Amino acid sequence: MCYQRRAEEGGETYRMRQSDNMDFETRVPVREVMKLHPTTIDAYATAADAARAMCRDEVGSCIVLQNNLPIGIVTEEDFNCKVIAKDRKPGEVYVKDVMSTPLITVGADAVIADAARMMVKKKVRRLPVVDTGQKVIGMITVRDILSVANEINEIMSDLIVINRMDDYHAGICDRCGSMSDDLMYFDNQNTCPVCRDEESIP
Repeated sequence: MCYQRRAEEGGETYRMRQSDNMDFETRVPVREVMKLHPTTIDAYATAADAARAMCRDEVGSCIVLQNNLPIGIVTEEDFNCKVIAKDRKPGEVYVKDVMSTPLITVGADAVIADAARMMVKKKVRRLPVVDTGQKVIGMITVRDILSVANEINEIMSDLIVINRMDDYHAGICDRCGSMSDDLMYFDNQNTCPVCRDEESIP
């Protein structure tokens, strides 16, 4: 399916496709979408420490660090399945013993299309973002990617409407049925100058 508009001006044909829109939005760099300063925890901290950090920052995960480098991630699901479900005491369980590994990361210079493909392939909802030295500098989630896609789709839809409003051509007015060589496409209808004046359309 594609959004499409053709207007012949000077022999040129213009077309806007939804695929072009998708290509545009998926080229956005990860660094432009990621959240900075993700929550981190030392590998030898306890599950209780990690839970407090997650509550403090209102997030669902902590990136686990050893010597300032990421080695894993601990999530709410890890707590539920590996601590609470096994009746273990959070204050006596080290994060390194319940974290999920290996840690799947994405580079800051990658585009969100790469991040999305990685999420689908690895079946994860969040990806730590690392710099060239493999240090964590951010976090990108499924929700972040969807928010960008929705925002750009809305903007592109508005641009399509504006583009159509400038499309003048000859034919039959959809409102009054009269022939006109000055029709304009607006609100899903071809309108003549008289009908545009009645509706106060520019």
